[in-house]
Amino acid sequence: MFNMLKMDLRRLFKSRNFYIILGVTTVLVLMVAMLTAVVSDPETLDSMGVSGAEIDEIDRKMSEEIRSMTQLDLAYETLGGGFLLLMTGIGVTIFVGSDFTSGFVKNICCAQPRRAIYVLSKVLTAGVYSGILTILGVALVLLAPHLYGMHLLPSTMFDILQYTFWMWLPNWAFGVMALFMVLLARSSTLGILMSLASGLGLTAAMSQVLPHLLRLPYPSPYFLSSVVRSQCLPQPSPSQMWAVFLCSAGWALAYLAGSLLIMEKRDI
Repeated sequence: MFNMLKMDLRRLFKSRNFYIILGVTTVLVLMVAMLTAVVSDPETLDSMGVSGAEIDEIDRKMSEEIRSMTQLDLAYETLGGGFLLLMTGIGVTIFVGSDFTSGFVKNICCAQPRRAIYVLSKVLTAGVYSGILTILGVALVLLAPHLYGMHLLPSTMFDILQYTFWMWLPNWAFGVMALFMVLLARSSTLGILMSLASGLGLTAAMSQVLPHLLRLPYPSPYFLSSVVRSQCLPQPSPSQMWAVFLCSAGWALAYLAGSLLIMEKRDI
């Protein structure tokens, strides 16, 4: 399996799509940071007001709240909406989908009859992919304010590492979901659509319809997008850490089991 993992990682780091995903992530995070810096500067708001823009008390209050944020508060506001889930899902989908469009998966499965090794290698590769995106996203949020002259309250290194770790777990599970969707559909289309729907919280919202009609508990708090929004906080409590771990592990194991079943039961 380690030989296949090394081969997957080598292909990943040589893939143009991988660096495109990293580039898009970098540009979007820096754009959000730039807009945040503009809103946080009282002088800029005054200049905009003089120029004719409508600046009300809500805008000034938001500006004050931004200036009182810590570094991790800004990271949560920037990344807590599921942006990294979206990029991880699309990236893993494109990477795994290329195996089917190029016919690479047929050659691998002929050379390595144990298809479970193929799946496990892709799961670990998804972990590396999501880890790189998570570290990149957090690092950009921490560094961007210095580029735009923002002065946020510093967070401790322990809190930063802890936040990065708990953000990574649901991102990895989301990457395993993307793997499952590609193996199910044998193309990238379904994986990208599900990444968009899940990453933006649409599936969590739709899951509330039937329980609402039947007066049952809502399952949406256990969806990965909801976990990132409500549990991956700058300083999570022990119960929130357990929620992130259990939900991430539960979804990852479910999608792993589905991926193994699909690969064993269906022809390539």
